[in-house]
Amino acid sequence: MTEDSTPQVGVGPWTGPWPVSEHFDPELLAEGDRRNVVDRYRYWKLDAIVADLDSTRHEFHVGVENWQHDLNIGSVVRTANAFNAAAVHIVGRRRWNRRGAMVTDRYQHIIHHPSIDDLLQWCTDNSVPLIGIDNFPDSVPLETYDLPRRSLLLFGQEGPGLSEEAHQASTAVLSIAQYGSTRSMNAAAAAAITMHSWIRRHVYDQPVD
Repeated sequence: MTEDSTPQVGVGPWTGPWPVSEHFDPELLAEGDRRNVVDRYRYWKLDAIVADLDSTRHEFHVGVENWQHDLNIGSVVRTANAFNAAAVHIVGRRRWNRRGAMVTDRYQHIIHHPSIDDLLQWCTDNSVPLIGIDNFPDSVPLETYDLPRRSLLLFGQEGPGLSEEAHQASTAVLSIAQYGSTRSMNAAAAAAITMHSWIRRHVYDQPVD
């Protein structure tokens, strides 16, 4: 802590002889690394971190509709980075609020699609099924659905949810079990639950009931 007791994020300048590996950033070694990264990536160059993440990325993608400049997208990107998703797909407006991402978008592949048709074409070209997440009457429970290893998990705009076009384009639409009075939960929270469900199924090999 500093003299004013303000907590310091990260680490200060490297002490002792500098490491010689090419993935270390001389500027960070000299000045310290205050980035929001796990300890194993301290002092690493940005492109070295991305390359290392690319070697272990999971096979699920995340998509978010962005027709009204949704504030949740940054949080979805941050969670996608935490679970090392293959990529995040932004559908609709190209501009989105990056504040919630906490700079994690630098380490995450972001793909823009101007329309649902364009997203669906990408899914077809890459043999990735499109899985919508919303609580429609024809939705099936996420808790009992066997998520495909290769899949794109699509979330709608905060408020209206998935557009009808996205609903119709999805191979399946899944709902998350809720037990309170609200009709729906925050889109970023739904995305986190769904991504973790994929992790439990395909990283920890936990079968669905």
